[in-house]
This record gives sequence, structure tokens and C-alpha cells, in this order.
Amino acid sequence: MSWFARGKFGPRIQQIISSNGTNKRILPLQYNFQYCRLCGENHSTRHYSGLPHGRHQAKLLINPKLTTAIQIRQLGWVPVVLRSVLKIRYLLLGGAVGGGASLAKQYEEWKKGLPDTDWLKEMIPEVDIDKFRQGLIGFKDTVKGKVGELEMDPKLKEAGWEKYAEFKVWFDKRLDAAIKKVEEEEAEEDAKKVELNKETFTTLNSLTAEYNRLKNSLPERPKLSIPEVPVVTAFSLTNTNPDTKLLDEKTKEIEESAALIQEKEKQLLEKDEKIAQEKKKAEQEREKNTVLARKLESAQEELMRTQIKYQKEIEKLEKENKELRKQLLLRGKQVTISKQIKKSLIDMYSEVLDELSGYDSSYNTADHLPRVVVVGDQSSGKTSVLEMVAQARIFPRGAGEMMTRAPVKVTLSEGPYHIASFKDSNREFDLSNEAELAELRREVEIRMMKSVQSGSTVSSDVISMTVKGPGLQRMVLVDLPGIISTVTAGMNPETKDSIKALATQYMSNPNAIILCIQDGSVDAERSNVTDLVSTMDPAGKRTIFVLTKVDMAEQNLANPDRIRKILSGKLFPMKALGYFAVVTGRGNKEDSIQDIKDYEEEFFQKSKIFKGGIVNSSQITTRNLSFAVSECFWKMVRDTVEQQADAFKATRFNLETEWKNNFPRIRELDRDELFEKARGEILDEIVNLSLVSPQTWEDSLGKKLWERVSQHVFENIYLPAAQTQSSGGTRQISPHNRSGTFNTTIDIKLKQWAENQLPIKSVEIGWETLQEEFHKLMEKAKKGKEHDDIFDMLKGAVVDTAMNGHMWEDKASEMLRVIQLNTLEDRSVPDKQQWDGAIRFLEESLYEKVRANDENLRQVVGPGWYERWTSWKSGTPEQKARNATKGELEKLLTAESDHGPHLSYEEITTVRRNLATQGVEVDNEAIRETWYLVNRRHFLQRALQRCHDCKRGFWMYHQGLENELDCGDTVLFWRIQQMLRVTANALRQQVMNREARRLEKEIKEVLEEMSQDKESKTKLLTGRRVLLAEELKRVRQIQEKLEEFIKALNTGGHD
Repeated sequence: MSWFARGKFGPRIQQIISSNGTNKRILPLQYNFQYCRLCGENHSTRHYSGLPHGRHQAKLLINPKLTTAIQIRQLGWVPVVLRSVLKIRYLLLGGAVGGGASLAKQYEEWKKGLPDTDWLKEMIPEVDIDKFRQGLIGFKDTVKGKVGELEMDPKLKEAGWEKYAEFKVWFDKRLDAAIKKVEEEEAEEDAKKVELNKETFTTLNSLTAEYNRLKNSLPERPKLSIPEVPVVTAFSLTNTNPDTKLLDEKTKEIEESAALIQEKEKQLLEKDEKIAQEKKKAEQEREKNTVLARKLESAQEELMRTQIKYQKEIEKLEKENKELRKQLLLRGKQVTISKQIKKSLIDMYSEVLDELSGYDSSYNTADHLPRVVVVGDQSSGKTSVLEMVAQARIFPRGAGEMMTRAPVKVTLSEGPYHIASFKDSNREFDLSNEAELAELRREVEIRMMKSVQSGSTVSSDVISMTVKGPGLQRMVLVDLPGIISTVTAGMNPETKDSIKALATQYMSNPNAIILCIQDGSVDAERSNVTDLVSTMDPAGKRTIFVLTKVDMAEQNLANPDRIRKILSGKLFPMKALGYFAVVTGRGNKEDSIQDIKDYEEEFFQKSKIFKGGIVNSSQITTRNLSFAVSECFWKMVRDTVEQQADAFKATRFNLETEWKNNFPRIRELDRDELFEKARGEILDEIVNLSLVSPQTWEDSLGKKLWERVSQHVFENIYLPAAQTQSSGGTRQISPHNRSGTFNTTIDIKLKQWAENQLPIKSVEIGWETLQEEFHKLMEKAKKGKEHDDIFDMLKGAVVDTAMNGHMWEDKASEMLRVIQLNTLEDRSVPDKQQWDGAIRFLEESLYEKVRANDENLRQVVGPGWYERWTSWKSGTPEQKARNATKGELEKLLTAESDHGPHLSYEEITTVRRNLATQGVEVDNEAIRETWYLVNRRHFLQRALQRCHDCKRGFWMYHQGLENELDCGDTVLFWRIQQMLRVTANALRQQVMNREARRLEKEIKEVLEEMSQDKESKTKLLTGRRVLLAEELKRVRQIQEKLEEFIKALNTGGHD
């Protein structure tokens, strides 16, 4: 047990063993701060000792002030020592086991932290580097010198054999450089592998040495004999001592513990070896995966660079080819100025689609001609894709706002200059000029807003545009409004459904190519367009999927595998012919198309996702997309255009048969032709208006003028003046004083009337008379044999619109005022003829007023005696009371024929008393109402009597002789008659000289406006005859253009 004497307490233990003392084992209890003989310090902890008593007796703890009894045991220190030793072993054993478990746990965590390389196994299953190298070298030997036998792009051969030979030499050099680069990288990887193995071996050796050093520093296992301590040897020779048996048991336990420790150490060593093996294996596999990933990335970068260089060479050759073609086109223009240049195939096809854009037939012949329909969610970048294909920023732009509000059909064609134009305009916008580009975008926006009806957000009217330029792929694209999820404020509530219906209408064409645009910067789950496209084309036979904004998608997506799934058709519930990834800008509105193309090329060169082999290099860039879309478009055109021509031929036959059966003797006139025919007939009526005789105009004007002013003349001029005269005025006409009360009142009222109301009223009457005469001419034309009632609505609308907008000249009323004042001031009747005319005019007017007054009086007093007996009618009690009142009032007038217009209070009281005696009760108001009618009839009858008397009084009037005749009312009506004649003549001159011509001009303006308004023509020219003629004309035009296009397509005579 020499090991027991080592350590901190070794010298003290030897001193205790060699000292004298009693044969007792001293085991102290716990004391507070006692002096320890083992360590020589004061502390409260306990030291245990197991030495026997005898000559080696000693006290472990000595305290002069001992207050607690001590316990004494014999040979108790041996188990204590064994327990201490075993305790150390147990600690070592636990530490070893715990350390092994901790090391295993750290290894598992490290192993889990390694990157997942299963995707490499899927992409490159069991790639053998040596086989790959040998295959590459073999491919080099096979291809070298045989590049001419490979199938290259025909465009390279078209460029010339010199360019082709240069490209072949360049390809051989690049192939040798690639193989050499692979060999150098393989040698570098082998060297790095050897160096890494050396570092790993050195690390393991250092760990093993450190482990052995720690193991050797531990205390040795206990042995059965300690030669340096004699007392232990004495114990070992004595079998009768019970302590010896206990020592043997403890020794056996120590040996068993040692064996267990050795077994645990062996297990730890085995675990260490397994850990080292797993670590080495994982390290090798990681190195292998790293090498493969580097080689794969290098191959992808080389492939990307090769493709980009190849595309640049192609672009260079195409530019040279375009320049040559441009010079040829320009030279051809100069040489053949008088000859018409043939249209290109795409222009001819675009004209057919323009004809079909407004076609609507009831014979189930739908428009199934191919076109590229661009659909996508709002702000997904579909318009930007279209601009990249057209190589010009031709559409208005907005931040998150709906900009496309109507379908825009863009026909792409090749030409010497980069220009754009609209179908209905001759202006060409230079797309290389930024100012004209801005004007073009503004014009597109204006046309969209005009096409949107009031209260709507989107329109179905097609805006047709043609874009020509060098290198453009020939095709027809239709940009539709973006599909939205929510209707925002300011939108029509039906906007969402309208957009969806519009997209469905275009995609339902079985020959339309659907260009489905998906925003790559947003979550795929938020897409609306993919579900709609999958319902219209479930098999994906005519769908091309385009993922835009992939630069933003690469920044936002944490999982690159998601883009791979999108571009392989595994994420969205839709199928497609092809999948493309493009970049259409950096978010800067000022970037040109060339800036965007450079940015797109730079992005795909540096992108970790796309150069890592996730997608094929042919699935990226808008250039590859343009080629693919153009190829699909023309393939669809060649496959379907003849079927569509046959369908329209059958439709034409059906329409012609219907026309012959229903309208056999009528020409086939469409709306435009019918409108022109109606225009001619309306203008003919304007000419006929100028043929109306002056007398007819004057008679119509005079008659209508008197109808409008007669009420005012009687009620406001004649009756007040005559009643004033009968109530006490001078009735004699004196040659020295002709202005009596009657004439004075008449002069005043006539002047007021002529200055204020009469001129304005005359202008109104002139305008109404002009309208009536024009309508009479039109009604007369309707009764003709050649009249066609299909024009009636149009003619009426044109005339009404022109009449409502016509305004009589302002100076006309001023001229009429002067004429009318001068005429009304003249009171001298020149001859007997005019005197008799005035009397007839007065009599006619009075008779008319008498008839009107008698009718009103009959309604008040009821039927008369004759009517009661012949028609068996009777009056109501009120009418009977009024009739009795009428009798009393007539008695009053009989007693006083010159009674004034009003009843006095006494007269009213007298009438009521007389009626009361008859048993009739009436009120004052009823008496006054009845008096007005009775007195009015009495006055008119006396006026008629004076007319008869004045017929023979002209000579006395002309001579100025005083007599009893009062012919002032005759003179008044002569003055009014003269005013009517002069006014009618003035209005007739204005109508024939000025207003008829102005009306003709206004009608022409209305006709011109309506000729441009298709909606008005559709509304005013309607009926099956018009619709059938429209459809027949449209089908003929479409069929002719389709046949012309098919002929050019088959012969190849057009570029």
C-alpha cells in the first residue's frame, strides 16, 4: 500500500503510524474549529483514520478544551481507507461513462448539423468522378474535329461559312479548356484530401496522447500488501483476526471494481473507435459532396457562359442580317415608289382579327382564330412582359393601380424602323424617341378611359395597335386587365366579375395560346390566375407559364426548391407547354428596355438558384420566351386557319340564303351605307325647305302669330280700353281731337306690348313655324312610294337634335321691335279694302270669342231650354241657381246697356233679394262669376253690332266727319292686322335668308357627329334587315381576308 502514503497526507500518516500510543482507535466527533494534527490547521470538517491501537496509537484531533466524549474502535481505519479508494474509482468510472455519453451526443449533433445532400443524389445519382472524367475525355476525342457534323442552328449557317468556321474553332478551344479545368480541379481536390487526412490523423494522435496522460495521472489501484508499513504485513499473516477477513472481502471488491473499470475502459475505447470511424466516414462523404457540388456549379457556370456567348453571337448575326434587310427594304422603296409593297403575313392576319373583334353572329360561328392571350393577376408584370417582347415601353404605368382597363391587341411585325401606330390612325410614333413614347402611352391611356362607359371600370372594346421594328417576333398578343381579388372604393361593384368574364371569353377560344403570368415575388397560394387557367386548359396543351420578378423571388424565398417546383409544374394545379422565368425590370420606371435586358442577363449569370442546375438554361430570359411563344403561335395558326375559313364560308352561305328569302328586292346595305342614304334624304328635305313659297311662309307665320297673341290682345288691350270707354269715356271721334279715352289707352298698351313682349314672342313663333314646316315636308316624304321606314328613327333624332341646338339670331328681335312699333303707331286706314279687311278680321275674332264664352257660360248655367227638351238633359241645383242669376243679370243689362265691367254692392244686393224671392240662394262670389260671363257676352255682341254698322262708315271716317258711329275697335284691329302682316314678312325673310341655312348647317354637323358614333347608329338603325346585312358584309370581308392570308401562307410569297 505504498500508494496510500502518497499525496497531501502522506507524511502525516507515516508520522502517526510510527508514534507511540495506546492500542485504541480514536474516532472523534465533529468539533468547532479544532486543531488538526494531519494538516495542522483549524477547521470544522472531519478527518477519518482507521489505524489499530498498540504501539502505533495516536490521536488525530487534539483539543485542550475537549468537551465531547470520543469513540474508540479497533482496526476501523482499514475499511475507511478502502472506501476512500473505491470512491475515487467510482468517480473515475462515472466520469468515463459520462464523458463517453457526452462525446456520443456531441457526435450525433455534429452529424445532424451536416447539410442535406439527398438532393444531389436525386440530381446526380451515384456519380463516379473517374467515370465522369473518362467520359468527358472520350467526348472530347469524339467531338474534336467533327464539329461540322453536328446539327447547329440554321441561323449560324445563314450567316456564312466564315462565321461558322470561327465559331467551330472557338467551340473546340472552349471544350479543351473545360476538360483541362476539370483535371486541374480534380488534382487540387486530391491534394486537399491528403492534407485533410494528415490534419485529422495529427489531431487524433494529440487526443490519444492527452487521454493517456490523464489516465496515468490517476492514482493506482490498491494492492493487498504495503511493504513500507509493517503493521499491514502483520495483519496479512494473521487469519484468526476478524479484521483480516474483512480486508480480504474489501480486496476482492476492489479487484472486481478494477475489472469493471477495465471493461468500461474497453467499451469507451470501442466507442471512441466507432466515433472516429463515423467521423472519418462523414468527413469523406462531405468532402465528396463538396467536390461534386463545386464541379456541378462550375459546369453550370460554364454552360451559362457558353449559352450567353452563343446568344450574343446569334444576336450579332441577326443585327447584321436586319441591317441588310433594312437597306434592302429602303432600296426597294426608292426603286418601286409607284408599286404597292406586299403586306407581311402578320399584318394580313392582324387585319383578319380586327374584322373579327366586332363580329357577333347568331349562327354559332365563334372567333376561333389563334392569338396570344396574356392573362395574370393585377400587378403581376404581364404588361412588362409584353413590353419586353415588343422591345418598347408602350403602356402606361402605375404603382399598384389598375392601368389596363380594356383589351389591347398588339401586332408585332418586323420592319426597318421601330414604330407604333393605331388601327384607326395614320400617325406613327417613333419608339426610339422618348417624347413620342410618352405621347403614345398617354394616347393609350386616353383610349382606355374613352372606351370605359359611365359607371364602369373596365371595357370589352379592343384597342388595336401595331408595333414594327428590327428583330421583333411576328405574332399577335392581347393584353387583358389583371384579375383582382377585391373590389376597392371607386370601382364598379361588378368589376371583378367583368374582368373574369372577359378573360374567360378570350381563353375559351380553343386555339388561343394562353400566356399565364405569375408574380414570383408573392406566395403561390395567393395566385388567382392559375386556377382560372387550369379550368380553361386542363391538359395544358396551349398554355405557357411565365414566372416574373424572379430576382425578388430569390431574395424572398428561403427554400430554392420552391422555384424548381414552380418551373417544373409541380406546385400549381395546372399544366403547361413550357415554363419560363424572366426578369422584367428593377422597379425603376425610367429604365430602358436595353437596361432591363442587361440587368436580366447579369442576374441569371450570378443567380445561385439558376446557375445551380435548378432549371434549364432555355427556360430563362424574355428572349427565349419570345422565340417559344412565336413558334407556338405560328404552329397553331397553320393548324387551324383553314378550318376557320371553312366555317366562315358556311356561315356566309346561310346568311345569303336568309337574305334572298326575306328581302329579295332590297339591296344589302349595312349601317354605314344606310346612314349615308338617310343623310342624303335629310339634306334633300333641307333643300325642299328653301322651295317653300313666301306666301306660304307669311300665311303660316301670321296665323300662328295671331293664335299666340290674340289672348293678350283681347284680355289686356282691347277689353280694358273698351270697358273704360263705355264706363264714361268720350265716344265721339272729332277731326280736331282723335285721341279719346279709348285711343289713348290703346296707344299706351300697344307701345308697352311692342317694346317688351311682342318681339321675343315673334321670334319664338318664327322658330316654331320653321320646325312645323320642316316636319310637314318630312311627313309628306313619308307618304311617298319610295319611302323606307327604316330611316324614320334616324331622321327624327337628327332633326330633333339640330332643332334643340338651334338658336335664333339675337339682332332679329331688335329689328322686329322697331318695325312693330312703327307699324302700331299708324292709325290711318288708307282705303276701303283694308277697312273691310279689318272689319272681317275683327268679326272673325269676335265670333271666336263669343263661341268660347257661350261654351263657358253653358257649363256654368247648364243646358238650355232646347237642349233640355231634345236631349233630355237637366242641370244641377248649382247650375239652376246660376241660370236664375243669369236671368236677373240680363234684366240689369237690358235696363242699362252701357253698364260698366263691375257690379256695385247695391246691385249685387238687389240681385240676391230678387233671387231670394224666387227661392234661390246664391252668394256674392257666384253672382260676380256669372256676371263676368254675361257681361262679356253682352259686350262682344255689341262689338259685333258696331262691326256691322262700321262697314258703311269708312267714307265718314276717311273724311273726318263727326257721327254717331264708334269705329275705334275697327281701327285697332287694322293696326294689329298690319303689325301681323309686317312681322310675318320680316320673319319670312329671316327664315329664308338666314335661319334655314343655319339649320341646314346644324343638321349637317349632327349628321357628321352621328356618322362617327357607332352606338347611335346601332340604336337608330335597327331591325333584322340591318343586322343581317351587317353580318353578311362582315363575314364576306373576313372570308376574303382569310383566303388571301391562307394563299400567302401556303405560297410563302410574303415575309
